[in-house]
Amino acid sequence: MTNNRKPTGKVDAPQEPFKRAVAGCMRAMSGQHDLEVTYAAEKPSLIGTGEGAKARLPEPARKLNAHEAAIVRGHGDAMALRLACHNNNVHRKLTPKGQEARAVFDAVEQARVEAIGSRRMVGVANNLSAMLDDRYHRGNYSEVTERADAPLQDAVAMIVRERLTGLAPPKAAQRIVEVWRPIIESRARDELDKLSESIEDQRAFGKAIHKLLTNLDMMEEDALDHDDTGDDDGDDKPNDKQEDSQSEGEQDDQGQSVEMEKSDSATDDDLEDGTAEDADAPAGEFPEDGEEGDSDDTAESRRPPNTFSQESRGLDYKAYTTKFDEMVLAEELCDAEELERLRAYLDKQLQNMSSIVARLANRLQRRLMAQQNRSWDFDLEEGMLDPARLVRVIIDPQQALSFKREKDTDFRDTVVTLVLDNSGSMRGRPITVAATCADILARTLERCGVKVEILGFTTRAWKGGQSREAWLQAGKPANPGRLNDLRHIVYKSADAPWRRARRNLGLMMREGLLKENIDGEALDWAHKRLLGRSEQRRILMMISDGAPVDDSTLSVNPGNYLERHLRNVIDEIENRSPVELIAIGIGHDVTRYYKRAVTIVDAEELGGAMTEKLAELFSEKAVATIKAPVRAKPQKKQSVSA
Repeated sequence: MTNNRKPTGKVDAPQEPFKRAVAGCMRAMSGQHDLEVTYAAEKPSLIGTGEGAKARLPEPARKLNAHEAAIVRGHGDAMALRLACHNNNVHRKLTPKGQEARAVFDAVEQARVEAIGSRRMVGVANNLSAMLDDRYHRGNYSEVTERADAPLQDAVAMIVRERLTGLAPPKAAQRIVEVWRPIIESRARDELDKLSESIEDQRAFGKAIHKLLTNLDMMEEDALDHDDTGDDDGDDKPNDKQEDSQSEGEQDDQGQSVEMEKSDSATDDDLEDGTAEDADAPAGEFPEDGEEGDSDDTAESRRPPNTFSQESRGLDYKAYTTKFDEMVLAEELCDAEELERLRAYLDKQLQNMSSIVARLANRLQRRLMAQQNRSWDFDLEEGMLDPARLVRVIIDPQQALSFKREKDTDFRDTVVTLVLDNSGSMRGRPITVAATCADILARTLERCGVKVEILGFTTRAWKGGQSREAWLQAGKPANPGRLNDLRHIVYKSADAPWRRARRNLGLMMREGLLKENIDGEALDWAHKRLLGRSEQRRILMMISDGAPVDDSTLSVNPGNYLERHLRNVIDEIENRSPVELIAIGIGHDVTRYYKRAVTIVDAEELGGAMTEKLAELFSEKAVATIKAPVRAKPQKKQSVSA
């Protein structure tokens, strides 16, 4: 009797064919067939440029939509182009000495290598656009109004990209470009117009950027002459497989090898997965003539990133329309006189309770201050002169001077975001207690050097508002998704001092403000704001008194529609994000949603719960058990003035 059963083997995850195809395209595009490509829920990175280079891409979701796939491919394309079109020796020789000028120079060089790929391959251009739009969207730059908040290096890089490719800046980066464009164009228009002539020559391009930086008062003119002296010393020759300016024939050969790799990957994926859906995702991005790639990339561009919501992985969540959604500063919802009156009313309501919460906050402050006992590294060759070691120099003049350097604490480079449920069920004592706890905690953490952001979420109307009206006028299409107008409120930004934002918390006392609560999109919004921060450690605290409820949405969708979305967002943050998430439920069991959570019965317990959870996070034990956060690159200070 024969056994006809097939041997069981390991079944690939749904995203594995896509990951293999992207890795194959990166190796073919870069010309480095030993390139090691990994995927992780961490910041994308490229280590090395020659043999043994390692690339780390974002971990793709199990169920990718077209836009998410384009973002992952965009990161891969950017790294592959860096390997293929960039020479480290040339770059190092031409890099300016100033920190600000160096940041601009590095950003523009990356824009150059990406522009080379965008000009030759339509699919690559679309992937890079999706990646850049996602990057700036996460940085929350759509609200920028002042140059101090807009990174100059990003503005210059986007303007250079526009000159080299003809592509407008991504939507999420448009505000950065708008605030800087007048001064950049007025001082360096001629240099910008000439950049396209030297895009294939890294050395000539770098020197052109030097002139641009000089016109922006970020470099001295004599630095240009100094750089020219080393042109012919022979150190610029590539030490890996790429030349700093590739010939047209080499690029064509590269495009053909990419096309072959693309076809092989797609074929393998079809055999293993049984469907062409995942395999086709990366397959159309490198065509030479653009026919096949256009159709795929057009499909990708139909799903632009959404400010308030995105299609969550594994769940077909959507908003019927985001046209009426609102993200607003607290001071914009009422005038200054009314804010002062509401704040005075809040203070009056809290006369009995504020002393209790203040006592808890002082206890938290003592615990944090106790951890600020700094230590020193001694016997260093540079740093602060160590006076205790001077006696050795006096006894023996041959002894070298000894220096010391102070060690800082880990938790000082931290930002905490408090997200407060502003739904109607919080009316009365709960919202009053939440407001005062947020107020006192913000003041306490600010004393300890920890930045605090306070956000609130509700809807603009009961029963759907203008979104529902639009849905009714459209004939009530089935499965409309979220059917209400969101209102996300910024009571205090992380960089605003507490004294300036203090009165904003009085807005929570305003009659008619508190309506419905759509927790999933609010949590996603707060999380994206945190991802745009440069602090090493980012903590997100959610305070709510119930499950997400919006009668308009739930009346035309499944009963657990909002709850499923909330669970999905929580899962993404807890398992794939560097942000640390905590939740406090007021009379509502939130432990069934969040891994790190506490439920309190009475609103009076909120102050104690908030301080205890924060103290627990900052304790040495908690620091040892949490995952290491991704360090964001700090923004450089701009030197160009209006």
